[in-house]
Amino acid sequence: MKQIEVVAAIIRRGDQIFATQRGYGEFEGWWEFPGGKIEAGETREAALRREIREELSAEIVIDKYLTTVDWDYPLFHLTLHCFLCSLVSASMSLNEHEAARWLGADQLHSVHWLPADEGILPLIAHELA
Repeated sequence: MKQIEVVAAIIRRGDQIFATQRGYGEFEGWWEFPGGKIEAGETREAALRREIREELSAEIVIDKYLTTVDWDYPLFHLTLHCFLCSLVSASMSLNEHEAARWLGADQLHSVHWLPADEGILPLIAHELA
């Protein structure tokens, strides 16, 4: 089975986190945390900063490592490294995603998450509490 290793930014603003909706591919319309693949020679943190620049035209501060999720999708195995982050400035652009929302703890289940991302919602709810 194909192995994919990615990083995700759980961007926090006060008591909310930032969620993005995929606008392309097999999982179009599903919600996820922004991020992407780690390139050869990159650290997880460098990959995350690069991906957020590419996807959101934004700069982040990585506040702390949250967790790693391993998930078997039908065609590949995903290893998802998740980091709590904050924005350097409030300015963002959706360069790759269809939509985005800021969600409070009581709204985390209001969108249709990708399964690997959904698995970390209890940890995020705890962080927002």
